[in-house]
Amino acid sequence: MLAKDVMTRQVHTVTPATSIFDLAQLLLGAQVSAVPVVDADGTLLGIVSEADLVHRVELGTERERSWLLRLVSNDASRVADYIKSHARRVADIMTASVVTVAEDTPLAEIARLMDKHHVKCIPVVRDGRPVGTVSRANLLQGLLAHRPAQDVQVTDEAIRSAIADEFAKNHWPWIWPANVVVEQGVVHLWGYVHNETVKKVCGIAAEQVAGVKRVENHLVVLPEVLAFGV
Repeated sequence: MLAKDVMTRQVHTVTPATSIFDLAQLLLGAQVSAVPVVDADGTLLGIVSEADLVHRVELGTERERSWLLRLVSNDASRVADYIKSHARRVADIMTASVVTVAEDTPLAEIARLMDKHHVKCIPVVRDGRPVGTVSRANLLQGLLAHRPAQDVQVTDEAIRSAIADEFAKNHWPWIWPANVVVEQGVVHLWGYVHNETVKKVCGIAAEQVAGVKRVENHLVVLPEVLAFGV
């Protein structure tokens, strides 16, 4: 799936001149965690989020530095903290260096960017203008689109073959080959494995195969001395 398949197309934006109070009202009313900041032509300038409004003098939640941090921190960081907690305009608290994606960016890349940059929402841009946003909630919505149908009819033989293929392609560390028995959609896993983690991953691999109703995991974890001795 791509960004365009899950993104929220109704883009709420603010300008650098927007007040932090109007920003807070917009975030709450639109039920979003962040919004792009744009100029008069709609060109992306930055992004501002709930996190930018957490440490505020009005709330008494300004960052409190310990005496040690005050001793080692430089003037620039102290000034930045003051601006963040006292400024009244979006221009002064927004993040100008914005992580963005295109409409055809795969969701895997978007998830990677969220992890790398520790962000919850990424603007989708076209010709420098935001046309949508992808949030963690949008990724969850994409996940639900892949929910397996409950009434899928798959033969036991096809289920057994699919599970065996899944085991084979992942090369999990077996002691002896496992056996898969399927009866009316109920899967039974037999055999011996190195550890509990391998036993668990085998059960998960079987559960995700289409047509599986339940998995009975009978795999036996060998004692450590036997596992390393084989």
